[in-house]
Amino acid sequence: MTVIETTSPRKSPDAFRTISEVAVELDVPQHVLRFWESKFAQIKPLKRGGGRRYYRPEDVDLLRGVRALLYKDGYTIKGVQKVFRDQGVRFVMETGRAANDDSVAGIARTVVERGGDESFDADGQEHGLDRTAKSILAGIARRLEALKADLDADVDEGEASS
Repeated sequence: MTVIETTSPRKSPDAFRTISEVAVELDVPQHVLRFWESKFAQIKPLKRGGGRRYYRPEDVDLLRGVRALLYKDGYTIKGVQKVFRDQGVRFVMETGRAANDDSVAGIARTVVERGGDESFDADGQEHGLDRTAKSILAGIARRLEALKADLDADVDEGEASS
C-alpha cells in the first residue's frame, strides 16, 4: 500500500468509503471486514441498495483500532470484545487513530532516514514519486520528527517534576 493510495486526493477525509477502499486502506481482505462485523456489534457500516456497505470515517477508525488490537497488540477476538465492554468504543477508535498516526510517522521517518531520495510504503517497498511529492513528504517528516522531539521533551520534563 502506498502513501498515495491511503491519502487519495479524489476523496475527502470525511467521505464515506466502500468495503474495497477500506480493505485496501487497512490491508485486510474484504471477508475479514465482514467477519469483524459479525463479531463486533459496534461495527455498523451503512448499507444501501443491494447490501452495499459504506463506511463512515469513524467506522474506519474503529476498524483500524480492531486491526491494531488484533494484529499489533496480539489480542484475540474475545479479548477485543472485552476491550469494547471495559474501555468502550471511543477507546478502540482512539487506538485506531493512534495506529494510523504511527503508520504515517513511520513512513515519514523512512523518507527522512533515506534522505528523501526515494519513496517507500509501510512494507519498505520502493515506489516512484515525483520530486514535488518527495519534497512534500520530506518536509512533513521533518515537522513530525520535530513535534515528536518536543513532545518527548515535555514528557521528560513532566516525569522529572513528578
